[in-house]
Amino acid sequence: MNYTAEAPFVWDPAFADAGDCLLSSNQCVIQAEHYFVKGLIEIPVIGSDEVFSGGALVSLSRENFFRSAVLWDTPGRESEEPYFGWLTTDLFVYSPTTLNLKTNVHTRPIGQRPLIELEPTDHPPAVEQRTGITQDRVRNIAAAVLHPSRGNRQQ
Repeated sequence: MNYTAEAPFVWDPAFADAGDCLLSSNQCVIQAEHYFVKGLIEIPVIGSDEVFSGGALVSLSRENFFRSAVLWDTPGRESEEPYFGWLTTDLFVYSPTTLNLKTNVHTRPIGQRPLIELEPTDHPPAVEQRTGITQDRVRNIAAAVLHPSRGNRQQ
Protein backbone atom coordinates (compact mmCIF):
# COMPACT_ATOMS: atom_id res chain seq x y z
CA MET A 1 0.00 0.00 0.00
CA ASN A 2 2.97 2.32 -0.38
CA TYR A 3 6.02 3.13 -2.44
CA THR A 4 8.75 5.68 -2.00
CA ALA A 5 11.22 7.83 -3.88
CA GLU A 6 14.79 7.67 -2.63
CA ALA A 7 15.89 11.16 -3.68
CA PRO A 8 14.49 14.36 -5.19
CA PHE A 9 14.29 14.46 -8.96
CA VAL A 10 17.27 16.84 -9.13
CA TRP A 11 19.62 14.54 -7.18
CA ASP A 12 22.67 13.38 -9.13
CA PRO A 13 24.69 10.38 -7.85
CA ALA A 14 27.82 12.53 -8.29
CA PHE A 15 26.59 14.58 -5.30
CA ALA A 16 27.06 11.61 -2.95
CA ASP A 17 30.73 12.38 -2.26
CA ALA A 18 30.39 16.16 -2.09
CA GLY A 19 30.89 17.77 1.31
CA ASP A 20 28.02 20.20 0.76
CA CYS A 21 25.50 17.48 -0.12
CA LEU A 22 23.59 14.97 1.98
CA LEU A 23 21.13 12.22 1.15
CA SER A 24 19.62 10.32 4.06
CA SER A 25 16.38 8.41 4.49
CA ASN A 26 14.67 11.59 5.78
CA GLN A 27 16.50 14.59 4.35
CA CYS A 28 18.48 15.81 1.40
CA VAL A 29 20.74 18.83 0.91
CA ILE A 30 22.21 19.74 -2.46
CA GLN A 31 25.22 22.03 -2.60
CA ALA A 32 24.23 23.66 0.72
CA GLU A 33 21.58 25.61 -1.23
CA HIS A 34 18.62 23.29 -1.77
CA TYR A 35 16.86 21.56 1.13
CA PHE A 36 14.41 18.66 1.04
CA VAL A 37 12.49 16.46 3.47
CA LYS A 38 10.81 13.15 2.82
CA GLY A 39 7.17 12.81 3.66
CA LEU A 40 4.13 10.81 2.66
CA ILE A 41 1.40 11.69 0.21
CA GLU A 42 -1.54 9.78 1.65
CA ILE A 43 -4.62 8.91 -0.36
CA PRO A 44 -7.67 7.29 1.26
CA VAL A 45 -8.85 4.01 -0.25
CA ILE A 46 -12.59 4.19 -0.90
CA GLY A 47 -14.63 1.65 1.07
CA SER A 48 -11.72 0.87 3.36
CA ASP A 49 -9.94 2.14 6.46
CA GLU A 50 -6.66 1.81 4.57
CA VAL A 51 -4.57 4.60 3.12
CA PHE A 52 -2.37 4.34 0.05
CA SER A 53 0.82 6.30 0.58
CA GLY A 54 3.71 7.44 -1.54
CA GLY A 55 7.00 8.60 -0.10
CA ALA A 56 8.08 11.79 -1.82
CA LEU A 57 10.49 14.64 -1.30
CA VAL A 58 9.53 18.27 -0.91
CA SER A 59 11.82 21.27 -1.11
CA LEU A 60 11.68 23.58 1.87
CA SER A 61 13.16 26.97 2.54
CA ARG A 62 16.47 26.87 4.41
CA GLU A 63 14.74 28.29 7.49
CA ASN A 64 11.96 25.69 7.52
CA PHE A 65 14.36 22.84 6.77
CA PHE A 66 16.54 23.71 9.76
CA ARG A 67 13.50 24.31 11.97
CA SER A 68 12.16 20.85 11.11
CA ALA A 69 15.60 19.33 11.78
CA VAL A 70 15.83 21.00 15.20
CA LEU A 71 12.38 19.67 16.11
CA TRP A 72 12.94 16.17 14.64
CA ASP A 73 13.20 14.45 18.05
CA THR A 74 11.11 16.95 20.03
CA PRO A 75 7.88 15.68 21.61
CA GLY A 76 4.92 17.79 20.52
CA ARG A 77 6.51 18.69 17.20
CA GLU A 78 3.20 17.87 15.49
CA SER A 79 1.80 21.17 16.80
CA GLU A 80 4.16 23.01 14.43
CA GLU A 81 2.45 24.99 11.65
CA PRO A 82 2.79 23.29 8.23
CA TYR A 83 5.77 24.23 6.08
CA PHE A 84 5.22 25.35 2.49
CA GLY A 85 7.17 23.36 -0.08
CA TRP A 86 7.40 22.29 -3.70
CA LEU A 87 7.03 18.62 -4.63
CA THR A 88 10.34 17.45 -6.09
CA THR A 89 9.36 13.87 -6.89
CA ASP A 90 8.06 12.99 -10.32
CA LEU A 91 5.30 10.50 -9.56
CA PHE A 92 5.41 8.90 -13.00
CA VAL A 93 1.99 7.26 -12.66
CA TYR A 94 0.47 10.73 -13.06
CA SER A 95 0.30 13.01 -16.04
CA PRO A 96 1.13 15.84 -16.32
CA THR A 97 4.26 15.76 -14.21
CA THR A 98 3.97 16.21 -10.46
CA LEU A 99 7.21 18.19 -10.22
CA ASN A 100 6.77 21.56 -8.53
CA LEU A 101 3.25 21.04 -7.24
CA LYS A 102 2.62 23.28 -4.24
CA THR A 103 2.41 21.48 -0.90
CA ASN A 104 2.05 21.94 2.81
CA VAL A 105 4.23 19.64 4.90
CA HIS A 106 2.60 18.68 8.20
CA THR A 107 4.94 17.49 10.93
CA ARG A 108 3.60 14.47 12.82
CA PRO A 109 4.55 12.80 16.10
CA ILE A 110 8.07 11.44 16.55
CA GLY A 111 8.58 8.29 14.50
CA GLN A 112 6.12 9.28 11.77
CA ARG A 113 7.06 10.80 8.44
CA PRO A 114 5.56 14.21 7.70
CA LEU A 115 2.29 14.32 5.79
CA ILE A 116 2.48 16.00 2.39
CA GLU A 117 -0.74 17.82 1.60
CA LEU A 118 -1.01 18.77 -2.06
CA GLU A 119 -2.52 22.12 -2.94
CA PRO A 120 -6.20 21.45 -3.73
CA THR A 121 -6.08 21.80 -7.52
CA ASP A 122 -7.45 19.69 -10.35
CA HIS A 123 -4.12 17.87 -10.77
CA PRO A 124 -4.86 14.10 -10.55
CA PRO A 125 -2.99 13.27 -7.31
CA ALA A 126 -4.46 16.33 -5.59
CA VAL A 127 -7.95 15.23 -6.62
CA GLU A 128 -7.25 11.67 -5.45
CA GLN A 129 -5.91 12.93 -2.13
CA ARG A 130 -9.20 14.74 -1.55
CA THR A 131 -11.63 12.16 -2.95
CA GLY A 132 -9.87 8.81 -2.50
CA ILE A 133 -9.08 5.97 -4.88
CA THR A 134 -10.50 2.52 -5.48
CA GLN A 135 -8.74 -0.78 -4.79
CA ASP A 136 -8.49 -1.19 -8.58
CA ARG A 137 -6.59 2.10 -8.81
CA VAL A 138 -4.25 0.91 -6.03
CA ARG A 139 -3.56 -2.28 -8.02
CA ASN A 140 -2.94 -0.26 -11.20
CA ILE A 141 -0.46 2.02 -9.42
CA ALA A 142 1.29 -0.97 -7.82
CA ALA A 143 1.59 -2.69 -11.21
CA ALA A 144 3.03 0.47 -12.79
CA VAL A 145 5.57 0.88 -9.98
CA LEU A 146 6.59 -2.79 -9.89
CA HIS A 147 6.65 -3.25 -13.68
CA PRO A 148 7.28 0.14 -15.29
CA SER A 149 6.87 0.16 -19.05
CA ARG A 150 9.13 2.03 -21.40
CA GLY A 151 6.41 4.62 -21.90
CA ASN A 152 6.31 5.66 -18.23
CA ARG A 153 8.34 8.61 -17.04
CA GLN A 154 10.84 7.43 -14.43
CA GLN A 155 11.52 8.95 -11.02
